[in-house]
Amino acid sequence: MTTPDTPLENHVTGATVWLTGLPSAGKTTIAYELAGRLREEGRRVEILDGDEIREFLSAGLGFSREDRFTNVQRIGFVAELLASHGVTVLVPVIAPYADSREAVRKRHEAASTAFVEVHVATPVDVCSVRDVKGLYARQAAGEISGLTGVDDPYEAPEAPDLRIESQNQTVQESAAQLHALLTERGLA
Repeated sequence: MTTPDTPLENHVTGATVWLTGLPSAGKTTIAYELAGRLREEGRRVEILDGDEIREFLSAGLGFSREDRFTNVQRIGFVAELLASHGVTVLVPVIAPYADSREAVRKRHEAASTAFVEVHVATPVDVCSVRDVKGLYARQAAGEISGLTGVDDPYEAPEAPDLRIESQNQTVQESAAQLHALLTERGLA
């Protein structure tokens, strides 16, 4: 049972932290690192991982522009709902189109819910070397097409709240950089 003195009660402001970037940019890794730190501080944290959402919430959607838009809007709806209830929601999702990310931002603004857009700006050549899921190798072998940033568009955010160049720092440094921004904004 929580009491007014419980640290959780001192941190009721939720927020959505949207980490966008190419496949294998480091979005999910940074999100999990940050989540651990925030939980240690007593924050309620959820991670809405793009791969898990596709499997459960957006099963049946393909990778057309329209389906990607629908997927991002579903994730944005869930994120805003959780954030409006005091949860810090970390969303490591490619979300390749600026208009879909902007629609999510506007949903948050309309509800007066904090939204932070983070561009994990790892270059495609670095991502293709990391190739966490083997997507770049499969695309190069002609097994798949429509890989974001290679043969499908990725519209990088023009003015994100934070740009992280993960190839130039450790995961811990990237998470610390994001934590500092959240702290500065009263969200951590």
